[in-house]
Amino acid sequence: MLFKNIYVLDENLEIQKDAFVATKEDRTVYIGAQRPEGDFGREYDGRGKLLMSGFVNAHAHSPMALMRGYGENLKLQDWLTKKIFPFEDHLNHNAVYWGTLLAMAESIQYGIVSTSDMYYFCDDMVRAVADAGAKANISRSLTNFTGEKAESMTSFREMKDLYQNCHNAEHGRIKIDMSLHAEYTSDLQTATALADYAKSIGDTVMHIHVSETGSEHMECIQRHGMTPAAYLQKAGLFDVPALAAHCVYSTDEDIEIFREKGVTVATNPISNMKLASGICDAAKIIRQGVNLAIGTDSVASNNSLDFFEEMKVLAIGNKVSVSDPEVMTPLQVLYAATKGGAKAQGREDTGCMKVGNKADLIVVDLSGPEMHPVHNLIHNLVYSCSGKSVLLTMADGKVLFENGEFLTIDIEKTIFEAEQATENILREL
Repeated sequence: MLFKNIYVLDENLEIQKDAFVATKEDRTVYIGAQRPEGDFGREYDGRGKLLMSGFVNAHAHSPMALMRGYGENLKLQDWLTKKIFPFEDHLNHNAVYWGTLLAMAESIQYGIVSTSDMYYFCDDMVRAVADAGAKANISRSLTNFTGEKAESMTSFREMKDLYQNCHNAEHGRIKIDMSLHAEYTSDLQTATALADYAKSIGDTVMHIHVSETGSEHMECIQRHGMTPAAYLQKAGLFDVPALAAHCVYSTDEDIEIFREKGVTVATNPISNMKLASGICDAAKIIRQGVNLAIGTDSVASNNSLDFFEEMKVLAIGNKVSVSDPEVMTPLQVLYAATKGGAKAQGREDTGCMKVGNKADLIVVDLSGPEMHPVHNLIHNLVYSCSGKSVLLTMADGKVLFENGEFLTIDIEKTIFEAEQATENILREL
């Protein structure tokens, strides 16, 4: 495919005007001011449009799309125990498949090409992502409330089987991560056993909730005499590439652990604000040399996967939390939304517009009144744009969504089946 006469957000997060970009099979093969030689198939007129790398959602629970709007105006623990956990007790393979596919449709519509997902019924999640043509790092999250030996847990066996059967499936579009749900939902022997397994296989990422709420953070100190980050480091969970979600209450010492161990922090600004959990000091995390990525969390606590909205709230939330309008720049936010997330997933060949990288690209409409005048296009992208401006989403060189049409998902059937699955569960509650 050849994009012509189009604005480009290049690998340095700088704007190029009237550029040509060529893709061949699953790769970007040309970016430049002159039309490249050769036949690249379909030509796309880019006048009034921007081509950029697709977004990477670094923390999500996609099947929870079925719970959008179900538990509102509650703090995290009440939200979980009174609404979410009872609903989840009735989930099944069919519900998880359609919930995941619904989330993939919304993701693709808003320019998200890859998602770091933590849940269960993961085989059905793999199937949904594969059918959608999207990318995902999927992890079978472990909890242990009974003290059962990790190796005998059904979830531990499911995690191993998932990795062995699905890691790098769909030509690498699907990767399997490891996941301890959190310090407070497990015990040390489970955490240590998981760390040992992850280190034995090597090629994986560890995905964990860390210091999402003040009570979680302080109760860990009361139990163990250390913060969640220090506890997880002691267990060996940061001895492989790791993704720490939330980190709202992380201390300076915690952030130094993240820096030393190469842990990525996935901040989830809208979910954390909506549940009144707090605001992660993402600007400090960047200043201390830690890779920052952005997650939406689930739509049950968000309630949207609009990544432009997430970027704007990240920027302004950090500004207001420290009363400093200079503390978070649009360039830092765009990096976290693209390259920062790709780095967290171990996908070094995506996350930025670069020759040789995967053709994981989106086209953004610049023609609307909200995008004018243009004093600085990057500022407009972060502060003025919305997910509805995404005209085209491509993953591995394949167009998944264009001009409001889903090309890999039967959206009417998906909405119908997701609604049916939700109604069936509500009848059982």
